[in-house]
Amino acid sequence: MDAKIFKVDSPKGEIFIIRLVNQSGCTVELSNLGAGITKIMVPDKRGHIGDVVLGYADYADYLYDAPCAGKTPGRYANRIANGKFSIDGTEYQLEINNAPNALHGGTNGFHNVLWNLETCSGNSVKFTYDASDGEEGYPGVLHVSVMYTWSDGNELTIEYNAETDKPTIVNLTNHAYFNLSGDNSDSCLDHQLCLNCHRWLPADETDIPIGTIDDVGGIPMDFTTPKELGRDISSDFSNMQAGKGYNHFFLIDGWCSDGQLRHAATLSDGRSGRRLDVFTTQCGVMLYTGNWLADCLSIGKNGRTFADHQGVAIECQGAPDAPNHKCFPSQVLRPGETYRQAIRYSFSLL
Repeated sequence: MDAKIFKVDSPKGEIFIIRLVNQSGCTVELSNLGAGITKIMVPDKRGHIGDVVLGYADYADYLYDAPCAGKTPGRYANRIANGKFSIDGTEYQLEINNAPNALHGGTNGFHNVLWNLETCSGNSVKFTYDASDGEEGYPGVLHVSVMYTWSDGNELTIEYNAETDKPTIVNLTNHAYFNLSGDNSDSCLDHQLCLNCHRWLPADETDIPIGTIDDVGGIPMDFTTPKELGRDISSDFSNMQAGKGYNHFFLIDGWCSDGQLRHAATLSDGRSGRRLDVFTTQCGVMLYTGNWLADCLSIGKNGRTFADHQGVAIECQGAPDAPNHKCFPSQVLRPGETYRQAIRYSFSLL
């Protein structure tokens, strides 16, 4: 495996870019800014290698970008209602950065910090970060690591680990936006998606779960058989019109907290022939069809600004607002425990 490291200056400091190239010439590019993915180059059915994740022409634009493109949000990915949660009777208040809620760990969450480049060996890269007690309102010193491994079979595996010295909450994921066309297409709505999820979490108008777990059968949330992302995206259902598309959480069939990778999703593009299978140890996936990407004014890799629905995020994670819903899988981490989760993106052809 060929690994190359280069450096880029940013307003926050020096960004490290690590490029991994496997035996077939396919590439993953990673950044210590947000411990993120900036590029995934895989072949289409004609053998043309193209980039299947959205990103920016200028690496400095990943800093404080609203889409959180390719990065590791935290300490708690997704939303916390009113920015409040309690552990053992103590209430904590977070920054309200997605009114009226807290989102992705705050303005200076894990996605907007420079992580330490701990190791770069063979086909793996490991980033680490030490979050202080009280950082962005969260209790406890948190030692976090994110390790990426790129295989010769075009599989990218992400392993998350975290330990704390006080009871806290943790929810980590990757926020890559996929467009399997590989040609910077303006839409991913013709991609086919299948989710291994028969249940979802209905949410209120601010995207906070209302506390029920419902079946997807017979409604626009049903991806249990493959369908185009755009087929039901204009439905008058669960904030789909106001939110301009999917921004909903699904529970993976058969999940239990045994640390085993389970198949969560298959995304495919008939034109390019590319296929992405997503596996995870997490309890569910947040499906976000890039409904507000046009609000990001940074220049993309194709020299243009983004368009809404240009990419789709399939964020493997714990449930949004789980600390405030006892019926959801717990995201509390206590001293002596280790948070361990993993995601695998497996690329192939139809």
